[in-house]
Amino acid sequence: MINEILWIGLLLSSFLMVILAYKLFGITGLYIWTAVAVILANIQVMKTIQIFGLVTAMGNVIYSSLFLVTDIINENHSKKDAQKAVWIGFFVLITTTIIMQISIQFIPDESDFLSEHITAIFSFLPRIAFASLIAYLISQSHDVWFYASLKKRHKKRFLWLRNNLSTITSQLIDNVIFSLVAFVGIFSWNVIGQIFFTSLILKIVIATCDTPFVYLARKIK
Repeated sequence: MINEILWIGLLLSSFLMVILAYKLFGITGLYIWTAVAVILANIQVMKTIQIFGLVTAMGNVIYSSLFLVTDIINENHSKKDAQKAVWIGFFVLITTTIIMQISIQFIPDESDFLSEHITAIFSFLPRIAFASLIAYLISQSHDVWFYASLKKRHKKRFLWLRNNLSTITSQLIDNVIFSLVAFVGIFSWNVIGQIFFTSLILKIVIATCDTPFVYLARKIK
């Protein structure tokens, strides 16, 4: 039960941090959150957990907050500004991967006791980053485009509909691409299947839960 409690706590904390970043720093705060979330999500996803009786990789919550960010920007600012957040995340992930691949090549001093653990984490990052880059760019761009299309059609009405519809369809696209590129050859198809379906279910739940925060962000604006 501890994992479920922690997961709910992580969900609320992430969404509240997004709102706080927006309240304190405006759209710049959302760009900052994008950079932070992209890095954290790609580290978290290396950890596999069991939650609600199902196996999944971590990172779903923090990664899903990126869709909340682009939806808020799309709603309160513009499609162009939302796409800028996508490109910021893309740049940050490439930069992190390059810098850390150079860093783990350094020969550690004999007093070092963390190098092997850092190497274990970030030596796996290139594959995760490659999968994430492809999935992130395609799914997030789709989310920005689809949300803007729904907003243009419905104007200020049906905020809940465009938030959920754009996010859920984009999460499906992301899940398919990421699961195939990141995990094939690493885990068995059975585990990949569990990770895929559990992640998708959790992401749909997360997408539904973030709706009140989109309304809150619109009031802040």
